[in-house]
Amino acid sequence: MIAVLGGSFDPVHIGHLRVAIEVRDHLQLEQLRLIPCGQPPHRKPFVATAAQRLRMLELAIADESSLMVDDRELRVERTSYTVDTLTDLRAESGQQPICLIIGADAFQQLDRWRQWMDLFALAHLIVVQRPGYHISASAVVAKYTQTRRIQHYQQLTENSAGNIYFLEIPPLEISSTRIRMLASTGKSIRYLVPDRVYHWMQEHQLYQ
Repeated sequence: MIAVLGGSFDPVHIGHLRVAIEVRDHLQLEQLRLIPCGQPPHRKPFVATAAQRLRMLELAIADESSLMVDDRELRVERTSYTVDTLTDLRAESGQQPICLIIGADAFQQLDRWRQWMDLFALAHLIVVQRPGYHISASAVVAKYTQTRRIQHYQQLTENSAGNIYFLEIPPLEISSTRIRMLASTGKSIRYLVPDRVYHWMQEHQLYQ
């Protein structure tokens, strides 16, 4: 089974890594891929360059052999759409189950994604949510996904795509936006990012 977690990682922080590790452990995955976003639609440009974001991600997971960086979106000069990335992954992976990991906030706006219904032909969705948090998806998303929900993660291996699984993970209140703000005002970001990333950012005066 292939699991992927996308993000801007500008910069990667402890919260990202905890989500990756908790999903990995819960699903008993041998490997989980982190995919830094290339050129996302409808958002401001990144602060760090693609090369800088990639390097920080590589440093962050250097000691985690079960986590790997997939830089495919950084290697193409086109707007990054999840449906395109999953199409590429599906072409490479045959009938292996693919799981796309997203947050509850992304799921609530899923019908704004490009060709969002096609995602279910390409992958399962794993929605990470706060314990006890009720997700209010749009009516069209709720109706479309109602019969796709599964209760046990083992069911993800029964088909290559098409299901949705909700996983409760206690969040760490850390954001890349706050880290950039702290760094830009000279305040410490120690322990919000992995040590290797912290020292690399200090060396390159990133976000300062």
